[in-house]
Amino acid sequence: MDKARLTEVTARRTAQYSDGRQFAAEDVDQVLDALFGTVEHPGTIAEALKAQQTVALGSFGSFHATDDGAAAFRPGKALTEYLRDETG
Repeated sequence: MDKARLTEVTARRTAQYSDGRQFAAEDVDQVLDALFGTVEHPGTIAEALKAQQTVALGSFGSFHATDDGAAAFRPGKALTEYLRDETG
């Protein structure tokens, strides 16, 4: 799934998690850029990792910086169970 499709699907899904109001795709795109960054600007996740902070996203998982300066992702239990079809 590329960013355009991710933005489109996420915008449609926002109505499920609110009062039925759907976010505009442009708004979702801006949030993704702010969170993950662009070529020109690092996102909030990258900035936190550079500051040696762990970014925990609930049951989805967490991002952390490794000793060699790379980014790593540790999936959360709920994500792992979902991918393995272990959810009830």
